[in-house]
Amino acid sequence: MSKLDKDQVVAEFTAAYQAAFGKAPQLEQKPGWFSVDGGKNIRLAELAELGASYGAADAKPAAAKKAAAKPAATKPAKAKTAKAKNSGDGQSAAVVWAERLGNKQRQPRGCR
Repeated sequence: MSKLDKDQVVAEFTAAYQAAFGKAPQLEQKPGWFSVDGGKNIRLAELAELGASYGAADAKPAAAKKAAAKPAATKPAKAKTAKAKNSGDGQSAAVVWAERLGNKQRQPRGCR
């Protein structure tokens, strides 16, 4: 594993970013981390890879803009489960369990 020179990586990244987006990046340095335009914190090696991807994306600037715009995918909203349906509509836990189990089984601890 080769050592990366921080100043050289930052200079290369800045040049690639300017070529891809037409403006200078806002690099925020924290101990061991870099933040590009207020986004997710990344390490120096990841910054070098990101700069290289911008350099390779000169032929495809639209793809680079999409990748830089939203690096993390959002999770889809969960559908309502059967638990929400059987919640008891504001009843206490003891009443819900009594209706569900009837006299077939013992109720859970705390609902007796």
